[in-house]
Amino acid sequence: MQLDHYSTNFNKRTFPITLVCENVNNAPNVGSLFRTADAFGVSELIFCGKHIPLGRKMTKTSRATEKVVNYSISESSFDVVNKLKSQGYFVIALEITTNSKPLKLYTFPKNQSLALIIGDENFGISEDILGLCDEIIHIDMYGQNSSMNVVQATSVALYEMTKQLK
Repeated sequence: MQLDHYSTNFNKRTFPITLVCENVNNAPNVGSLFRTADAFGVSELIFCGKHIPLGRKMTKTSRATEKVVNYSISESSFDVVNKLKSQGYFVIALEITTNSKPLKLYTFPKNQSLALIIGDENFGISEDILGLCDEIIHIDMYGQNSSMNVVQATSVALYEMTKQLK
């Protein structure tokens, strides 16, 4: 028998993970990131950019999770990442680069707050932000395409992060 939202027995938990979204500005993706952040117990969601859509198109996919997930908006991802680093966060970018490490082989630091940086749907994470990161990880791809939707990639990364941090 399938369980509804009220019949599941998952233990609610919050992980020391802050999700920083650099210029993610597609309303359905923003809404889905709220749902993903809620599902994986992310402590905070920070949207960086000038035009973050929080209207009706976003709420169609967020399913009211924007009411329970701690979030903020900042114009400057550079300022946000620098502030997190000054607060002792270990900053990890999710991006395929010449020096990124495969997610499946990566061990996340424990007993430290983590910031996971995700990027723009079309252009990824900016070089300025990549330069600030302590580590860059990627998801191995086995098909013809070398990328996936930002929400799907974030879900895969958060699954592995929370699995290791449990």
